[in-house]
Amino acid sequence: MNADVVIVGGGPVGLYLAAVLLRQGVSVRVLERRIARNHHSRAIGIHPPALAALDQLGIARRMVAEGVPIRSGLAVSRGRTVGHMPFAGVSEAFPFVLSLPQYRTEQLLEEQVRALDSGALVSGMEVLEVAHDGGSASVSARPAGGAAQGSSTFRASIVIGADGPRSGIRDLIGVPVQRKTYPDHYVMGDFADHPEFGDRAVLFLESSGIVESFPLPGAVRRWVVRLGKPVGGATPEALARLVADRTEIHPEAATNTMLSAFSVRSSIARRTVSGRVILVGDAAHEISPIGGQGMNLGWLDAQALAPLIVQTVTGRHTPEDFRDYERGRYQAALRARRQAEINMLLGRPLPAPVLALRNSVIGAAAASPVVNQWVAGRFTMQQEFDASVVSGSSSRSCPG
Repeated sequence: MNADVVIVGGGPVGLYLAAVLLRQGVSVRVLERRIARNHHSRAIGIHPPALAALDQLGIARRMVAEGVPIRSGLAVSRGRTVGHMPFAGVSEAFPFVLSLPQYRTEQLLEEQVRALDSGALVSGMEVLEVAHDGGSASVSARPAGGAAQGSSTFRASIVIGADGPRSGIRDLIGVPVQRKTYPDHYVMGDFADHPEFGDRAVLFLESSGIVESFPLPGAVRRWVVRLGKPVGGATPEALARLVADRTEIHPEAATNTMLSAFSVRSSIARRTVSGRVILVGDAAHEISPIGGQGMNLGWLDAQALAPLIVQTVTGRHTPEDFRDYERGRYQAALRARRQAEINMLLGRPLPAPVLALRNSVIGAAAASPVVNQWVAGRFTMQQEFDASVVSGSSSRSCPG
C-alpha cells in the first residue's frame, strides 16, 4: 500500500493537508482511528488567516455561508459595556472570526479529500509502528481493536503525525514534550441563543471569573465559565446557574445540546521534524483552547509544510528548508501559547477595586483606534499571516 505521503489522523488538520497535497498531484493515504465523527461542537472559531488558507481549497465561502461570522466582540462587566472590538480591519477578504462546529468543518474537508481521491481516507485504522530512514518511511497499522497479525504496511516518502495532543506517532518516534499546566478550569455548554447579542462574541469580566459567550449556527450560543478547580459531574442546570449568577443572563437548561468540562495545559514537542516523520497540529503543539488558536495553528502548519512535501516527493529534498520550517513553527507555537496565557490571565478572578481598574484600562484601550486595531489583530491571529508572508518571501529567495 504505497503513497507519496501517509498522514496519521483524519481530523481538520490532517484532512486539510491531504486535500492540499492531492490538488498538487501528490498521492496520499490518511489513516484515521475513528469510524464516525464526534458531533459535539468542540473547536468552533476559524480565524482570518486560516480562512485564507481554506479559501485556496475553494471551501471557505461555503463555510462562511453555513457558519456565523463574528464581526465584533464586547467586553462587559457588572452589566456595563467597557469595551468594543470590531474586526473590520483585520482582513480584507475575511474581516471576522467564523463560528462553525468542528464536525461540520471536518465533513467539508472530508468531502474535498474524497472528491480528489475516493480511496485516500482509510477509517478505523490503529497505528502500531512507524519506521523511517534517509529516503523513505512506513507505517504499520491494523483495524482498530483488531489482532496485530491482521496489520497492513503503508509505505511513503513522508509520514505526517496529525493525530492530536496524545499523539501515538510522537511517542513511537520518541519525541520529548515540554508541558505546562495552569490553574484554570472551565465548563462550557451550548444553549438556545440569547437574542440580545446577535452575532457578537461577549466577554463578561466579573470579579469571580470570566464568562465567555459565542454564537453558533442554528440559533445556538456557547457559554464558557472559568472555575478555580476542576468541576465534577457538570449538568446543564449547574452551568446555567453559574452563567446567571455572574451575568444575570439565564440560559434555558432544557435547550442544552453539548456540555463539557476541561482543565488547561499546553505541550510543545521538542522536535517536529524527525527524519521523514513530521508532526503537525496538536501533535506538535497543544495550546489552551481559550482564544481558539489550536486548530487554526495546525492549518497554518500544514500550509507552510505542503510546498516542502511537494519538493521532497519530486526529488528536490532540501533539509535546510525543513529546519527553517521547524524553527518557524516552533516560534509560532510559542506566540500562540503566550497569547493563550494572556487570554486566561484576563479571565481570572480579581478583587472589585482591581477589577474596576482593569476595566478602566480596557475601556481606554478600546477607545483608541490604533490600540483597538492592534488587539483585534492579535486576537484574530493576524500576526501569523504576517509571519507567513515574511517566511514565504524568504523561501522563494532560496535555491530550488
